[in-house]
Amino acid sequence: MNSLIIEDTYAEAFNTKASHLLITAATKNLAKIAATEATGFATSFIGCPAEAGIDQYVGPENTPDGRPGYSIIICQNKTEKVEEQLLERIGQAVLTAPTTAVFNLLPDSEKQTNLGFKLAFFADGYQEKVELYDKQMYKIPVMSGDFLIEENFGIVNAVAGGNLFIMAKTQASALIAAEAAVNAIKDVPGVITPFPGGIVASGSKVGSKKYKFMHATTNEEYCPTLKDTVETTKLPEEVNGVYEIVFDGLTEESVKKATQNAINAIKSVPDVVKISAGNYGGNLGKYKINLIE
Repeated sequence: MNSLIIEDTYAEAFNTKASHLLITAATKNLAKIAATEATGFATSFIGCPAEAGIDQYVGPENTPDGRPGYSIIICQNKTEKVEEQLLERIGQAVLTAPTTAVFNLLPDSEKQTNLGFKLAFFADGYQEKVELYDKQMYKIPVMSGDFLIEENFGIVNAVAGGNLFIMAKTQASALIAAEAAVNAIKDVPGVITPFPGGIVASGSKVGSKKYKFMHATTNEEYCPTLKDTVETTKLPEEVNGVYEIVFDGLTEESVKKATQNAINAIKSVPDVVKISAGNYGGNLGKYKINLIE
């Protein structure tokens, strides 16, 4: 293990809304393609219509239809926005994908939205409501057969904005540590890392010091090439590589578990100097994920 510094700070996470779905298909590869498409362009609320990502692979022994699948999580800050994203993403990226079916992984949540009922209108009157796998489903005829989707999907309160900053002596070491952290987070059910490969290369701050029209700009205090220019740099002298990991979870406990797993993985990588996190002084969200804990 490295004798690195874990900064006595916290990641400031905030409330969001989320839906948890299972996409199955005839093969593992087809299921992953559909899940990947359904969670695309969803890295950050700053500029994307949602934050979304693949949660876990689910083997055929654990799916309702006995086929391989992937669970995904889609987040938005308002319930009606989650409903919009479900309709658009499942309708455009999963209904159109070969051999797919979609199941609700939050059947006990208080809020349920009738996504399957709404998508069934695509069948132009040929849709059929059926009971399959002890669930209320819709069969939508398509060229490859029938697209199957559960009638209702749950929406729950969730936690967004878990994060870690990884600072290392080289960019390569920081990248290796970031990949190790993402892989460790994958072991935690109900957590996603929405950025490409789970890694944030361009950490941002709210607003701009120079341009009033910008909602977010580069976080110059964490840019290695600016550490000799920016007086308020947060980087130790020996740091030349920084990456951020951002993750959302269905519960606060899942985000804390993801943070713990990630820190343990980062600590095993040589030349990592410091682990920190981003916060806004408690002004953004009510969750404080303390790194020292």
